[in-house]
Amino acid sequence: MAAQFEALEDFLDDYLKLPVLCKDGQTRVFSIPSPPAEDGLRVDTITKAAAKLFLDGTEPDQEVLDDAEERDLFRLVLGDVHDDMLAQVKWSRFRHAAMTAMVWVLNDRDTAAKFWGSGGDPSLLAPNRAGRRQQRSAPSASAAANTTRSRGSTSGTRAGSRQRRRRGNGASG
Repeated sequence: MAAQFEALEDFLDDYLKLPVLCKDGQTRVFSIPSPPAEDGLRVDTITKAAAKLFLDGTEPDQEVLDDAEERDLFRLVLGDVHDDMLAQVKWSRFRHAAMTAMVWVLNDRDTAAKFWGSGGDPSLLAPNRAGRRQQRSAPSASAAANTTRSRGSTSGTRAGSRQRRRRGNGASG
């Protein structure tokens, strides 16, 4: 039996809504539209090339962006909202909103929300090492209920051993 698919409109939003503090002190919600498919593919190509350069230092096979396209990467992901947002918000907020939109274009809304909430700090995106260890080694409910202590070693360290008593009494060898 073939799988039945719902219409995309039933569950996929075509806008990412980001509340951003503007220069006038007011928070405004910017509705960033999903880019046209060609722009989305271009963003994907750009980020893959950048990741390749970052990870292994090799040059891409061809020039991915000319100078004008490189300057307009944020325009690709912000679409019609780009100019309005640029005029109303400070650089750090503009950049974070554009990067969040890029994460949305490349991944999904949940990943974009995690990026947004991290403030762009990669260390806040994944659990730290201690958190991962704690998740892996969390005791089960039955292990937590067991309070019987195991018996310690008896390899000559007992307080009442004969050797100790003799030495403690001043006895010679």
